[in-house]
Formats: sequence, C-alpha cells, structure tokens
Amino acid sequence: MPLQPRAWEIVLRHIERELLDGKLRPGDHLPPERALATELGVGRSSVREAVRVLEGFGLIRTQTGSGPSAGAIIIATPQGGMSALMRLQVAAQGFPVADIVQTRLLLETQIVAGLADAGSPLDPVSLGAAERLLAAMDVDTLTPAEFLALDAQFHVALAEASGNQVVTAMMAGLREAVESYALAGLPAVTDWATTLRRLRTEHHGIVEAITARDATAASTRIHAHITGYYTETHPQETPPW
Repeated sequence: MPLQPRAWEIVLRHIERELLDGKLRPGDHLPPERALATELGVGRSSVREAVRVLEGFGLIRTQTGSGPSAGAIIIATPQGGMSALMRLQVAAQGFPVADIVQTRLLLETQIVAGLADAGSPLDPVSLGAAERLLAAMDVDTLTPAEFLALDAQFHVALAEASGNQVVTAMMAGLREAVESYALAGLPAVTDWATTLRRLRTEHHGIVEAITARDATAASTRIHAHITGYYTETHPQETPPW
C-alpha cells in the first residue's frame, strides 16, 4: 500500500503545480499561510514547514513585517534549489574524485565550445565575471587555498556565461567538491610556483579561445587544464578519460 504524502508535502506539490501552470512566477508572493491551509485542508504548521523547505532550497525568500517585500516571495533563481540538492548529494555520497572529474569534462568542454561557437552571439558582458576572476587569480599574494577557491568559482562563472540555468546549477552544485579535491591534492604538488604559473596561463588561454571564437581550442584547453591538475595531484589513480 503506497504511503500517503505528509501534509507539508501536499503543500509543496501544490506550489509546484502552480509554478508549472504559470499561476505563480518569480516575484510573486505565495498566498497567505491561513489561505493555503484552508484551501489544502492542512494545518498552518504544515504550511510553515513547506515554506521552510522551499526557503532552504533557495526558491523563495521570506521577510517579516508589512509592505510589498514582506511575506514569502518566489525569487528568480531556479538553480538555487538544484545547486543545494547537488551539494548535499555530493557531500552525503562522497562521490569518487574520478567521477567528479569526468563529469566536469563532459560539462565544461561543452560549455566553452558553446561560448566560443562562431555561429552564436557572444555578449562580452557575460564573460565579465570570469574575466574579473582571472584578474583576482593573478594577484601574487594569494595563498594556494585562496587561489583554488577562485579557480573553482571561475569555472562556475563560465557556466553562468552560457546562460543555461540547469548547467549553471550543476556546476554550482559541484563547486565545493571541486575545490575540496583540488585542496586535498596540494601535498602532491612539488613546486607550487610552477603549477600556479601553468594554471594561470591555462585560464587565460581558455578565455582567449572563447573570445577568438575558436571552439576546438577552447574545448581542448579546458580538457587539458582539468586533466592536468588531476594527473599531477592524483598520480596513483587511473585517469577517468
């Protein structure tokens, strides 16, 4: 006999249907707690639980008080919930580093190829975040940990530049795992200064290939960039490519 959904799950499913049907859109307020409870035949505590879940997923923002900004508002970041779920899944499962690297290769070679595709328009503004991160990574006073944190965010910024919200959510969800395995591999780096110069050069080369609209070079360079660091820091493991 199938399990009956809990009351707060009924609220979640109702809101999901409203979103799919276009009855609720980013920027809209959720109906008042009392109204939802009455409409769905659940307690107000169940409505509050559903709202907490939605807020935790980054799908709504709540604010107390009165006025147009008060209450529960749907926010225009649909990737927020998916990113949060991915981060939790990666943390809970402890996926093998090789699997994460392979996933990066599948996603990121296509991301940069799409950005560099001469047949599609490239808005220079879309690469602004990635270029600002390039400049930040060129600062000589960065510690290895600081550099690698910026490095992971640089790859998310490339995904954001693609404009694909699903891909962006996936990369954002993987960011902490990428940074974690990069940090864990630092003891295997025998000459950080040399590795740092190489990584900086590779980052700039990827962006240069994108702006030159050379999709083949962009894909080749980001593949070499990802696999190069993995090979250097995990020499005992079988490469996943």
